[in-house]
Amino acid sequence: MQSFHLAQINVGRIVAPIDDPRLSDFVARLDAINALADRDPGFVWRLQSDSGNATDIQVSADPHFIVNMSLWRDLESLFTYVYKTDHTKVMAQRRKWFEKPRGAFMALWWLPAGEIPTVEDGLERVALIDRLGPTPEAFSFKQPFDAAGRPVERSALLRTPEPCL
Repeated sequence: MQSFHLAQINVGRIVAPIDDPRLSDFVARLDAINALADRDPGFVWRLQSDSGNATDIQVSADPHFIVNMSLWRDLESLFTYVYKTDHTKVMAQRRKWFEKPRGAFMALWWLPAGEIPTVEDGLERVALIDRLGPTPEAFSFKQPFDAAGRPVERSALLRTPEPCL
């Protein structure tokens, strides 16, 4: 039986250059939030440059457009990290640092274990959600799917145990 990992991408347009004082709180928290993910038992991989994060990886002609990508063991692990750790405190302040998105700004999808997603694939998944809404090929926590393509009841994620981080 083949095993799978959950890929995630989130994209955003920062309100100023990354070295602007308006983004200093965001930048100051990157290392700690990334380290929190790195220590998580459900964490597999994340996109990063030599800086240790992905804010300096330019994926479009717009230097204010940044991406974050990672792989997780399963849906529950990622959900716990995003919504039940200190990551939530940073996420709650995102409107200070990022413009309000015009469309989809994140996507989740399943990959065979051992594969690493490309930024291009992630951006295609975000565009797919914009065009079709959630499908087994690209979805969000609002309408998740399991690796077999079956819808997952969101209430099952809400019952995810508290983290031990």
